Amino acid sequence: MTYRAPIHDMLLALNHGAGLRAALQAGHYGEFDSDMAATVLEEAGRFATEVLAPLNRVGDKNGITLAAGQVTTAPGWPDAYQRWTAAGWNAVSGPEAFGGQGLPLAINAACTEIWSAANMAFGLCPLLTLSAIEALDAHGSDALKKIYLEKLVSGDWTGTMQLTEPQAGSDVGALRSRAERADDGSYRIFGTKIYITYGDHDMTDNIVHFVLARLPDAPPGTRGISLFLIPKFLVNEDGTLGARNDIFASGIEHKLGMHASPTCTMTMGDQGGAVGYLIGEENRGMACMFTMMNQARIGVGLEGVGIADRAYQQALAFAQQRKQGRAPGSKAAAMDAILVHPDVKRMLMQMRALTAAARTICYATAVALDIAARSTDAKVSTDAAARGALLTPIAKAFSTDIGNEVTSLGVQIHGGMGFIEETGAAQHYRDARITAIYEGTNGIQAIDLVTRKLAANGGAAVWALLDELSGIVARVESSNDPAFGTTGAKLRDALGALDRSSKWLLERMTTAPSDALAGATPYLRLFGSALGGCMLANEALAAKDQADGLGDPARYVTLARFFAENIAVQAGSLERTVIDSAESVMSADAVLLG
Repeated sequence: MTYRAPIHDMLLALNHGAGLRAALQAGHYGEFDSDMAATVLEEAGRFATEVLAPLNRVGDKNGITLAAGQVTTAPGWPDAYQRWTAAGWNAVSGPEAFGGQGLPLAINAACTEIWSAANMAFGLCPLLTLSAIEALDAHGSDALKKIYLEKLVSGDWTGTMQLTEPQAGSDVGALRSRAERADDGSYRIFGTKIYITYGDHDMTDNIVHFVLARLPDAPPGTRGISLFLIPKFLVNEDGTLGARNDIFASGIEHKLGMHASPTCTMTMGDQGGAVGYLIGEENRGMACMFTMMNQARIGVGLEGVGIADRAYQQALAFAQQRKQGRAPGSKAAAMDAILVHPDVKRMLMQMRALTAAARTICYATAVALDIAARSTDAKVSTDAAARGALLTPIAKAFSTDIGNEVTSLGVQIHGGMGFIEETGAAQHYRDARITAIYEGTNGIQAIDLVTRKLAANGGAAVWALLDELSGIVARVESSNDPAFGTTGAKLRDALGALDRSSKWLLERMTTAPSDALAGATPYLRLFGSALGGCMLANEALAAKDQADGLGDPARYVTLARFFAENIAVQAGSLERTVIDSAESVMSADAVLLG
């Protein structure tokens, strides 16, 4: 089956769960309004259905090839990309001064979900270009912006992010790629990078690489890393393309999934050194790169949401069509669709509820970052930036964990047919697996949440968020709507578990940091579950108020109730895991090394 963007669900999540409507009313978005958001998403959904989704299976089956240093993408890929840029989709949130539309990051986030659901391997390319735009706009010189930024914003050229080396994965400070100063103010870069997404392709005539390297006199570790812009083709003074630069794809990876996305080994320096231009200051490259990485982490979280929704849609359609057995108590001779069986209902509801929660968390992160960038009130901007920073690791890790779990359930619902490639369920499962690994593994996201985001200003951003979530729960409790069941009580318990775990971790970060790190991953899951449950309850309340006329509110109330009573209810056990598991984790050497 093909993909249809769930526009009503997305708009409810965006406007009410994530707070876009409130931000619009506060004046943070100027003349932009909710009607414009709906129009953009509807058009994005149409493009995804008609152009991108049909190529998803094509890309998976055909993959990519490398010959003479040039990558050739799957059939239909270059044409689809040209249609993509011609329609202006690459420029949605780009700066207007360089040809972008200047739309909110939150709108581009929703579009990113759509591209990822329709064809995740395709959507990954512009996701990285957006990160390149952010880094160049924030840290590049005016001269570099003049040459490269408009081309990146339009999508005429694409961008890459190049950190990883064979000995330097998560430990970026171990990288060995070296940079040498040239007399003309440029640099010559030498080294090898691995796992570079869209490091080479045939969809554009130039690629702009953002590469980390180390100068000869640089201090050790991450304090001595610089960021360089290295074009595939050098650019002449008149803007035309010049000589081929000394950076080539020397290999491609053969992967579990994402077959249509080129993952390249990039080699620099075989012909005298790749010409590079400094971004930001020497030895300050990590600060510039984190601008790219934080943007990409939200995008990867949305990949998890998108692939989860695609798997849910396909599993639901299959469950409505596949007939096996009979409904409980049925005496009919004919078999029923498997959707009538309670366990299949449970799995489908699990898929939808997890996807919806992850969606709203990602959108809320984007709205917070929008407010931080757009608000004219210094305190509002500062608070929003803290909220966005707090939510970013949750958006990335929780959502990609969800993507893996939901696509696995999709295979399960298909039964034996899910294990057969022809149904497509297996591709979603394979494609989702990388999302928990790249742009910072989910374990690293959990560590970042505990050591940096929770600890910032004594946990001020966490306590402020908990106050807001508590207000949502109070509204559920005071609604006295029996359709909510025990939603209010379950969410109240979840918030209590999150509050206690947060305080315990803050204390342990001072007295026993290894204990805190041992509980980081279950803490992130606890945080995502409590947060997502409250956000879905907020959306259900808005639907009950008929805020946008998005259909029967009962489905949103039922969804919020399912999440609270089946997922958020796990908060208590996650709290005990955070607090009680440290000793068993830290004594693991007796098992692992014995």
